[in-house]
Amino acid sequence: MVDCEALIVGAGFSGVYLLHRLREAGFDARLIDAAEEPGGIWYWNCYPGARVDSQVPLYELSLPELWRDWTWSERYPGWRELRGYFRHVCDRFGLWPHMTMGTRMAGAEWDEGQRKWRVTTGSGETITARFLLPCLGFAAKAYVPEIAGLETFAGEWHHTAHWPQQGLSMAGRKVAIVGTGASGVQVAQEAAAEAAQVTLLQRTPILALPMRQESLTVEQQEREKADYPAIFAARLQTGGGFDTGRIDASALEVDEEERHRLFEQQWQAGGLRFWYANFADLLTDERANRHAYDFWRDKTRARIANPALHEILAPSEPPHPFGTKRPSLERNYYEIFGQDNVTLVDLAQAPIQRIVPQGIETADRLIECDLIVFATGFDAGRGGLTQIEIRGRDGRSLTTAWHDEVTAYLGYAVHGFPNMAYLYGPLSPSGFSNGPTAAEIQGDWVRDLLVKLREDNFTRFEADIAAEREWTESVAAIGAMTLFPRAKSWYMGDNIPGKPRQLLNYPSVVGFAMICDEVAADGYRGITLA
Repeated sequence: MVDCEALIVGAGFSGVYLLHRLREAGFDARLIDAAEEPGGIWYWNCYPGARVDSQVPLYELSLPELWRDWTWSERYPGWRELRGYFRHVCDRFGLWPHMTMGTRMAGAEWDEGQRKWRVTTGSGETITARFLLPCLGFAAKAYVPEIAGLETFAGEWHHTAHWPQQGLSMAGRKVAIVGTGASGVQVAQEAAAEAAQVTLLQRTPILALPMRQESLTVEQQEREKADYPAIFAARLQTGGGFDTGRIDASALEVDEEERHRLFEQQWQAGGLRFWYANFADLLTDERANRHAYDFWRDKTRARIANPALHEILAPSEPPHPFGTKRPSLERNYYEIFGQDNVTLVDLAQAPIQRIVPQGIETADRLIECDLIVFATGFDAGRGGLTQIEIRGRDGRSLTTAWHDEVTAYLGYAVHGFPNMAYLYGPLSPSGFSNGPTAAEIQGDWVRDLLVKLREDNFTRFEADIAAEREWTESVAAIGAMTLFPRAKSWYMGDNIPGKPRQLLNYPSVVGFAMICDEVAADGYRGITLA
């Protein structure tokens, strides 16, 4: 049996940052992760084309000890380079002796008498910890749809989040890709360049944005580093944790010429800027949103060579308000549909019926394939936590507590689960936020809470049930003022059959940080310290 003050589960941005901060503050903190290397999602997402959709230096930690001697090769790094960055972080802060990789958390149970968590690992080891700090992220449980006959398929199939670590060639193969979200778009672009046949099965058209990838030189980045402190300070003051906020005007307050000029400005800047740096009412006013959608549609249709695909890929009427599903970034996604080896199947017209040894049967055809790629996303928000047997006070499991609705105070703590604080999970900004920004905001807040407990000789904290209910309802109320509930998306839990529908993310990084700071300044109101 191993004992520590704080056990962190997960070695993504939140986990490694929190480990550093707690060790720096003098805590006996330890980290475990099922992966063989740190990197979080960038360990598991190693499929062809996997890369981040937030540009560097925004997508890295702000600590000068890390960025002074680190440079990137691309503005939007791929998974290999991101893994290298995580090794750099662990090297620079000497975190390796406090990390145990290849160790999965199998379950956890709160011991009220000892005021400790007893955590069991996949190897049967028991770890006791005063504080349990899951940093599993919002996309830790992959979703594979239940399709009849999958077990009969004669080829091979993989979910993008469980891609073989040794890699997998698609050259000369017949590839079927189920799903056209971010991972589906990225795999499709790679497959189109080497596979004999690529069939994309689309349920809802993705409203993808041009990435505008850029190669970076060391000299360029060394010049840019003079601006890094200002960039990292600015990202704390924005709704999405990026480098700039929205245009401080309504899309309806300007004339058509000015609106088009500002749209074009964000479009040419590339990346997610057309989403997060657009007009202030883009995600709250349907009329403003429609202007953005129409601009996107016209830009996109100009790149689709086959007019017969215009209505399927970029329909006249929006499938949902623009930006209420997270836009994906693409390099040549719309161009691949002009290739002879690429076919698009509209599942709205011909749903999947079953999988047979030769491939996928839809309502009107057999799609022959020898590789099926499930780009079908995650049980976002709650999935990573509820797939583990976590039992709190009175033996109640988190899965039971969250069966009908996810409830939590500040997106950190759950009533009935003392001394547990999760990071980058449901009812925090998570899915709406640039990852490293949220990791630092939340990591610093949790560290300060534990320092407060230590200084005042407290051994236990727990979210008050009234505060938990108030926060949960406030996230729903804020969401109701936006267009997000108008879309069926993983933001709302719609992608998982039977999952309760609710907005799973707090929609403002800067607003979230301000509230959390006020709570801390008020003696951590809403949390019982004992």
